[in-house]
Amino acid sequence: MADHCCPVYDGKFDMDGRPIAGRVHESKQINPENHLANVPVEHIHYYTPRQRIPAGSAIVPQVGGASIPKVFQPLKLRGLILQNWIMMSPLCQYSAEDGHLTDWALTHLGGILERGPDLTFVEATAVTPNGRITPEDSRLWKDSQIAPLKKIVDFAHGQGQNIALQLCHAGRKGSTVAPWIDRKAGAPTDVGGWPDDIISVSTKRFDATTDVPKAMTPEEIEEFKWAWVEIHAAHGMLLNSFLSPAANDRTDNYGGSLDNRMRLLLELTELTRKEIPDSMPLFVRMPASDWMEHERELESWDIKQATTLAKALVESGVDFLDVSSGGLVAAQKITAGPGYQAPFSEEILLAVKGSGVAVGVVGMIMSGKQAEELLSRDVADAVVVGKGFMKNPALVWSWAEELGVEVRVANQIGWAFGQKADRGVLER
Repeated sequence: MADHCCPVYDGKFDMDGRPIAGRVHESKQINPENHLANVPVEHIHYYTPRQRIPAGSAIVPQVGGASIPKVFQPLKLRGLILQNWIMMSPLCQYSAEDGHLTDWALTHLGGILERGPDLTFVEATAVTPNGRITPEDSRLWKDSQIAPLKKIVDFAHGQGQNIALQLCHAGRKGSTVAPWIDRKAGAPTDVGGWPDDIISVSTKRFDATTDVPKAMTPEEIEEFKWAWVEIHAAHGMLLNSFLSPAANDRTDNYGGSLDNRMRLLLELTELTRKEIPDSMPLFVRMPASDWMEHERELESWDIKQATTLAKALVESGVDFLDVSSGGLVAAQKITAGPGYQAPFSEEILLAVKGSGVAVGVVGMIMSGKQAEELLSRDVADAVVVGKGFMKNPALVWSWAEELGVEVRVANQIGWAFGQKADRGVLER
C-alpha cells in the first residue's frame, strides 16, 4: 500500500473531535508545484482537494472542436463569473432546528454543489420570528444561526462554487405547517406557530383556512428595511402582498397607485445596493402575474405592472430578475405545463433590454434541450430550476450529456468516469 502524505491540521478540536480553529497546511513532504500532489483548498478549516475548474464548467475546447451550447457558456454578473446558465432555486426544506440549518441542509446542498449549477441559492431564510413560513424555517437573527450557514458556504467555496442566500418574510403566509403534514393548515401555538403575530400589508388573509394578519404599521415598515442578497418578492410573500392590489388596500404611501405599491421593494433594493460591495450582484425574485385574469372585477397583479416594476428595479441597482408568478391569491387559476412561465420572462427581458440586467426563467424546465431552446429564443438569460435538482442532484451533468457537452465534475467523482484533474486546465 502506498504511504500517502496527508495534510496536517494544527488547530483546536471540539468535544466531538472536529476542528474549530487553525488552518490546514501541507506536510513538508508535499510539494504543491509537483503535478502529482493532491493539493488542498486554502482557507478552509478541513482538508478537501482543490478543484482546478469548478464542476459544471464546459471543457474548452470540446472533443472534435464541437461548439458549446448557450446554456453551458459562462455568464458574468458584476464581479461574479458563473460557469453555466443553470441556477438552483431556493428550495425550502422546513428542517431547521430553532432556525439553525442542520446537516440535512449540508448534505442536501452538498450533493448538488459537487455537480455544478452556476449559482445555488440557500433556502428562504427568515429575518424576524414572524417572518417564517413554518416553525422549522431557516432563520437569521441570532449570531448562533450564522455558523451552520457558514459551514455550507465554506463547503461551496471549497468546491469552487457560487452560493447565495435568499432572505424572506412570509407575511400573511406565515405560521403554517410543513407541506407534507398539511398544505393548508395554520400552525397553532402548541406546534410552534404564532397565529396572533402574523403581519402583512393589510388584514386580508390568504384564504379561509389561514389566520387573519395584522396590517403593518409605518414604524414596522421602516424596521423592515435590511440589506438582502436575493430579495423574495413573489409567491405571496410579504413584498408580493405590497405589490399587488389584490392584497394591498392601504391608503398611505405604500398603497393605492402602482408607484406606491412598488415603493417598499424599491426602497429595499436601493438600500441593499448601497450596503453590499459594488462587485456583488443583487437578485430579486419578482412576480409576473397573480393568475387572476378570470376575476375581472378584482384588481390584481399582471405582466403590464411587472414590466414597469422591472424597469424600476433596474434603476434601483438590481442585477438579476428571477421571474416567477402566482402564490398570492388562493383563487388563482394557473395553466401549468413545460416552460409555462417563459412568456413572462420573455416580456421582462424585452422590457430591460440593453440595461445589462439579466433575467431568469422558471417553471417546469425539464431537459437540457428545453433549456437551450429557451435561451436561444431570448426568452431569458438563465434558467432557474428547483424541483429538477430535488429529483436529480446531477441535473447539470445530465443536461450536459443530453446536449453532448463534456463538463467538469468534482475530482472525487470524475475520476471514476475517466476524467483527470487537469482535464480542461491546460487548454484554458
